[in-house]
Amino acid sequence: MTFVGVITALIIFPGPVALLCTTHGLRFGRHRAFATVLGGGVASLVLMTLSALGLGAVLATSETAFFVLKLLGGAYLIYLGLQAWLAKPQSPLADAPAAVKGQSVTALFRQGFLVGIGNPKDLLFFAALFPNFISIGEPQLMQFVILALTWLVIDTTLMTLYATLGSGLGRWFDSPGRMRAFHRTTGGLFLGAGGTLIVSSANK
Repeated sequence: MTFVGVITALIIFPGPVALLCTTHGLRFGRHRAFATVLGGGVASLVLMTLSALGLGAVLATSETAFFVLKLLGGAYLIYLGLQAWLAKPQSPLADAPAAVKGQSVTALFRQGFLVGIGNPKDLLFFAALFPNFISIGEPQLMQFVILALTWLVIDTTLMTLYATLGSGLGRWFDSPGRMRAFHRTTGGLFLGAGGTLIVSSANK
């Protein structure tokens, strides 16, 4: 129960994946945005597995590998920010059929996965988090599976809520002015997150 409380508090704090899920919920609807949610969830599962296999410890001692991963993750967030900033301020309701047609479920999943996998700090985070909830005297594989699946269920549930929130905002943003403000705000947040990731890596 302590693990559940800790990770719920961590996941519910809005980060790049939550922002992306909210944006896709607004643009493509809650059902299609679920592909974005799954992409982010799978990315977390991959990072958890790599941490369990020791990659987190490798990155903790390899500044070059850590720097490259952070650089790539930051660059992708900046790319998403520029896309959002330059997007045409069209109504999400009037433009919904074209938007849905222009973005496949696979593309939404891929974006969710790339944003989720793009922060190597999560490798170190999982490497530091899991040992606190694993009993050395018990089989470790099953404990890891339980912790990972618990994270995945809570992460998927909360990111789905973000996507639902974005979908529910559709009518409020049914104007070019508000939509332009939304694009500029989300674009700015992505740009800020990407720039922070790159600058923080350059300063270390």
